[in-house]
Amino acid sequence: MHGPPSRIAVVASLGVVQILAWGTSFYIPAVFAAPIVADTGWPLSWVVGGVSIGLLVAGLISPRVGRVIDRHGGQPVVIASSLLYAAGLIGIGASPSLPFYLAAWAVLGMGMGTGLYDAVFAALGRLYGSAARGPITNLTLFGGFASTLCWPLSAFMIETIGWRSACFVYAAIHVFVALPMQAFALRTGSQMPAEAKAHDTPQAAGATPLQRELPVFLLLALVLTVTAGIGSIVVVHLLIFLQARGVEFAVAVTLGTLFGPAQVGARIIERIFGAHYHPIWTLVAACVLMAVGLVLLFAGFPILILVIVLYGAGYGIFWIARGTLPLALFGPARYPLLMGKLAFPALIVQALAPAAGAALIEAHGIDTTIGLLTATALINVVLMAMLWVLCRPRN
Repeated sequence: MHGPPSRIAVVASLGVVQILAWGTSFYIPAVFAAPIVADTGWPLSWVVGGVSIGLLVAGLISPRVGRVIDRHGGQPVVIASSLLYAAGLIGIGASPSLPFYLAAWAVLGMGMGTGLYDAVFAALGRLYGSAARGPITNLTLFGGFASTLCWPLSAFMIETIGWRSACFVYAAIHVFVALPMQAFALRTGSQMPAEAKAHDTPQAAGATPLQRELPVFLLLALVLTVTAGIGSIVVVHLLIFLQARGVEFAVAVTLGTLFGPAQVGARIIERIFGAHYHPIWTLVAACVLMAVGLVLLFAGFPILILVIVLYGAGYGIFWIARGTLPLALFGPARYPLLMGKLAFPALIVQALAPAAGAALIEAHGIDTTIGLLTATALINVVLMAMLWVLCRPRN
């Protein structure tokens, strides 16, 4: 087969790998943490803290990743991500001590920085140019199933072969399944297609005029970073927040399972109707829905299902806007570079926010924490309105 793979094949291949990538990094502690602590005696906070180390490393390398994708296309980066994931997981599974375990998470973080949404969004933008919005949206539909599929699989493997062997199995899947799929999907991704080059300047249709680029970029980076920070805290502490509203732990867990379907459902709606409006409206909707969900949670709204659905829907489409809005505002030519720069502060904040949220809960209580998150979300809506005024989308 000599021609480039179809968009369906590209998105399906990268999407399956996204399920594996998220499920073997960001979502690992949910299932692996307790068995690791029981087996090793390491403190739970440090075991879970491996994710923060991974996100920090991912953020630190993201600008460099963007430059590599811009110059060489996405294939070298995603191939490296599979190898780095495998190395990190082997290191975690073989860890004889806590420092070795945390160092392995740093390696896994390099895999996250080269293999999660931001890098793959940049690769799709490099491959499809201005037409990348659809593939980016479709990719997030796959990613939304990461916990749904990987949590049960991880639990089964831990029960049958142990957590260390489960890490080794996942490492093998990254090398022998994920790597070939990603290499196949992006094997022609070193050149931007002609239709993208025709619209690769900041003055392209719908792009931001040059004189407003820097203010728009800085404001967009701030909105994306604040949203990522809020989202990271709420995802990690959601069950605690729900229990503070008077529900039992089992009920909180049941409500929490609605978070994933709410994200996927909102992404499906965005996929169906997104072509009819500017991506800035996706980010507007994300910020507003998350803020409304937090306002209702803070006010003690009794129908917690609605709180979860609204907030989860907003968080779900936020990830789409994170990939599609920079492409629409700045055009495809510099998209990989800009995605790397935008990912840098967002990933750093995502890494630090859960610990900051925990410290806030311990120092000032759950109600105060929810209140501060709500106020921050409302401020973020104001910042989003300022961004909209600067951009003035035409549709």
